[in-house]
Amino acid sequence: MLPLAVISCILIGCSHSHDVEGEHAHDAAGNHITPAEPSLEALAFTLYSDKTELFVEFKPLVEGQESRFAAHFTALGNLFTAIGEGTITLTLSSNGKTQSITADKPEVPGIFRLRLTPEKAGIYNLVFDIKTPAFTDKITIENVEVFADEKTAIEKQPAAEGGANDVSYLKEQAWKVEFANTPAKVQPFSEVVKTSGQILAAPGDEAVMIAQISGIVTFTGKNQVAGSVVGAGAPMFTVKSNEVVQSNLGAAVTQAENDLASAKKNFERASELVKDKIISEKEFLEAKRQLENAQTQVANVSVSKNFNQNRQSVTAPMGGFLKNVLVENGQFVNAGQPLATISKNKRLLLRADVSQKYFPKLASFTAANFKTADGGQVFSTKNLNGRVVSTGKSADAGSPFLPIHFEIDNVGNFVPGSVVEVFLLSETKSALVIPTSALLEEQGIFYAYVQTGGESFQKRELKTGASDGMNVQVLSGIAEGERVVTKGAYQIKLSTASGTLPAHGHEH
Repeated sequence: MLPLAVISCILIGCSHSHDVEGEHAHDAAGNHITPAEPSLEALAFTLYSDKTELFVEFKPLVEGQESRFAAHFTALGNLFTAIGEGTITLTLSSNGKTQSITADKPEVPGIFRLRLTPEKAGIYNLVFDIKTPAFTDKITIENVEVFADEKTAIEKQPAAEGGANDVSYLKEQAWKVEFANTPAKVQPFSEVVKTSGQILAAPGDEAVMIAQISGIVTFTGKNQVAGSVVGAGAPMFTVKSNEVVQSNLGAAVTQAENDLASAKKNFERASELVKDKIISEKEFLEAKRQLENAQTQVANVSVSKNFNQNRQSVTAPMGGFLKNVLVENGQFVNAGQPLATISKNKRLLLRADVSQKYFPKLASFTAANFKTADGGQVFSTKNLNGRVVSTGKSADAGSPFLPIHFEIDNVGNFVPGSVVEVFLLSETKSALVIPTSALLEEQGIFYAYVQTGGESFQKRELKTGASDGMNVQVLSGIAEGERVVTKGAYQIKLSTASGTLPAHGHEH
């Protein structure tokens, strides 16, 4: 009988009263629904420094109870990557009193597990000291309450946050792909005119080698093909005219030298005769004029110090590279014919072709962004030491465009003659902007993924304004400071295509 009585007492103690029907919740079939006992729900914080993103989850802190922290650390940069090596020290600090715990290494790359038992209730700061082989950093969560008991913590815990449209994308997923985000910013933004243009060689950065006599051209340099590096003064070509009947400059030089010798003798003779007044002053001056003309004629036909009556040696007038070679080895060339072009390629011209309707605004365009045909990186004339060198005042025949020329540094990425897409920048005003890489498009509608928490995102439809090639103006859909995904947005879209959210793998 005694065991039976004990079992009965246990059953009575574990049951709850059904005296008042109205106090119970019911389902659609009228069955009782036993409400779940309230419990502590995990808190989540996402904070950024210049170097690090911290996403940490832990239950509300209670005096004397061990708390477990799942801290996710991401190194910021062009790509966000998991911190896979280093130590994390967590400090609970208030009024000079501190408690600390250190994790010497991540449990898995990016995730550090820490356990801390608060000793006394109160308001504290949670300080995370980050030390990695590449950098050190510190992130603080301020005004974190340690509760005296669990009941108080449950009563004060905030309502669950998160929008109905949030999608989940775990840190472990983001770390496996190219991922990055950035805050929407209000910053100076220029009015933009989008057009086409071309990269050209800058004046003074190119030199053309010319044949100064007619003859047969012979290559004297090595590897004389387009793109070859050439030093200043390097021998390039030899032009021989001694076997060529046409335009034989050697004969012209010989004739000029003979005329000069004859004029010199006549002048010397006249100088003696005029002293004795055997000839008149007029005859003396005529002999002097003939001498001067002969000297000028010799100077005109003498091409250079490299000319030896039947041969011209052509050397590189400056260092650079061979842009093009315009003749073949052994080819007959005429005097004045171009042989090759050498380019320094240190400075280039960016020509933008602007519609005539923007003629009143031409003077306001002071800078430009541009990208090459591969559609990759966007370059700025501001970052390339660029300046406006000319603005078109008239259009070419048959062309509706006016040219604007910017001189820029050649950073090695540009090929003279290549076609580019140009974004001309003029009036500057403040605007809310995000990088163009954050934009996605569906049937002509633009949207972006906004990070609402460490692992939660919202798909936002955007109304956009002008774009300068790097940033786009946002008229609605995003607020200043909200972080938009600039790399990896397409992967988030794919992860939600099935309509199911990924299961969370963290342990609290």
